[in-house]
Amino acid sequence: MKAVFDSHWRQAARSAQPWAVRLLADQALQSVYDFCLYRLGRRRDLCEEVVQETMVQALRRLADYDPDRSGNQIFGWLTGLARNEIRRVLAREKAADTLGRMWQRIDQELLDVYARLDSQELADQVLQRRETQDMVNAAMSQLPPHYRLALEDKYVRGLSMQQMALTQQTTPKAVESLLTRARAAFRAAFLALARNLSLSDFGLATE
Repeated sequence: MKAVFDSHWRQAARSAQPWAVRLLADQALQSVYDFCLYRLGRRRDLCEEVVQETMVQALRRLADYDPDRSGNQIFGWLTGLARNEIRRVLAREKAADTLGRMWQRIDQELLDVYARLDSQELADQVLQRRETQDMVNAAMSQLPPHYRLALEDKYVRGLSMQQMALTQQTTPKAVESLLTRARAAFRAAFLALARNLSLSDFGLATE
């Protein structure tokens, strides 16, 4: 069952109740890390720094988080904080201008594309090519966790609609609707990345 970051949770977290702080770490830490990694050229050292500071800022600024406005989904608010930290860290790095401009283009394009999503899917053979796997992973990392989990349950774990509905404590019809939105969001992210990135852009990492 997915975590709900509602007003009750926010009040508990602002009071530093251990269960609320632990829930944020358990449910959001990996998603924020995945979101930041490609934006930092797969520099894990920089990513760890950004994620740590993002989570610290999140706990300090919980008054700014509006559960009602976000539908009790905290990922979007956290990624807003993470973008600020990414800009701060990239300002110290030689790749700052290149990466910063690249992701600014992608973010703007995603805003435009999300506004006119359609249900057309990418061809499976495109997604299965070895040379596009990095881009698939990068696109997945930009999705809200509930979209990413739905796609992984369906296409990686091979769960049926009934199994997914049972796991999520909902109906098969609701799962089908979620998958439609998740596929459209993935398609938007993948195409935005494909238009703005080349394979060489994934060679920015340092081991």
